[in-house]
Amino acid sequence: MTSARPTALIAEDEPLLAQGLRLQLAQQWPQLDVLVTVADGVAAVREALVRQPDVLFFDVRMPGQSGLDAAAELAERWPASGPHARAFPQLVFVTAYDHYAISAFEAQAVDYLLKPVESARLQKTIDRLQQRLAPSASVQDAFENTLTQLRGLLEQGAAPVSIAAPPLTVLQVGVGSAIQLIALQDVVYFEAADKYLRVLTAEREYLLRTPLKEILPRLNTQQFWQIHRGTVVQAAHIAAIQRDETGRTTVVLKKRSETLTVSRLYASRFRAM
Repeated sequence: MTSARPTALIAEDEPLLAQGLRLQLAQQWPQLDVLVTVADGVAAVREALVRQPDVLFFDVRMPGQSGLDAAAELAERWPASGPHARAFPQLVFVTAYDHYAISAFEAQAVDYLLKPVESARLQKTIDRLQQRLAPSASVQDAFENTLTQLRGLLEQGAAPVSIAAPPLTVLQVGVGSAIQLIALQDVVYFEAADKYLRVLTAEREYLLRTPLKEILPRLNTQQFWQIHRGTVVQAAHIAAIQRDETGRTTVVLKKRSETLTVSRLYASRFRAM
C-alpha cells in the first residue's frame, strides 16, 4: 500500500527540464512529495531502492545508464517478496519525440510523457497514477505485470529498427590472424562482457566485438532463449532448470560445467516446467 502522501523520484539529466517537471507536479499534484531528483540511471536505482517512492519519472536517455536500463535493474533488485515486500513504483518514462520509443511504450501499456511536458498530458498521467496507487489486491500480481511490460520493452527495443538482417547461421570470429567460422548450432550461449560478447561452445570461448543487441534480432527465439539481459542460451544445450529455497532460478548446461542465472525478467519462461 502507498503512504497517505504519495512520493516520487525524478531522474532527468537536464536540470532545467527536471526543475520544470518538479514545478508542474507541484502545481498539478500538490499532494505528491518529490523526494529527490537525480541526473543518471545509476543514481536513480540507488535512490529508489533506499527511498522506495510510489512513482518514478525516468528520462529515457541519460548518461551511463538509460531510463529503461535503470528500470530493468531496479526490477531485478526490488524487494517484491518476503517480509519486506513492497509494491513496485509506478513507472512513467519521459522522452523527446521518438516514434519507435513511443510505439514501444504504447504497445506495452507503459505511461510516458513527451518533452516539453504539456500540462494537459501531465494531468492525464496524474489521473492514471492516482487510480493505480489505490490499494492493490496483490503486490506480486502488480509486480509481475511490471516485469511483463519491461520485458516487452526490452525485447521490442524502444529504438529504431534497422533494415532486417538475415538470420544468423554462422559466426565469423577472429582468432589471431585468422578468421574462424562457428556454426550457430554449436553455440551453447552468448554472454555480454564489457565491450565484448562472449561466445561459448562446448569446447572453448570466443570474443566478438558485436554487441548482443545486434545479435539478438538475428537469432531464432524458439532456439535461443534470453534468460538475462546479457545472457542468451541455446535451448538444445540446457540439461535442467534448478530453483533454490530463495526462488533463484539457474540453468544447468549439458556440456559445460558452469550454471547460468535466470533473472526475474525472464524467469516466467520456466514456471511451467
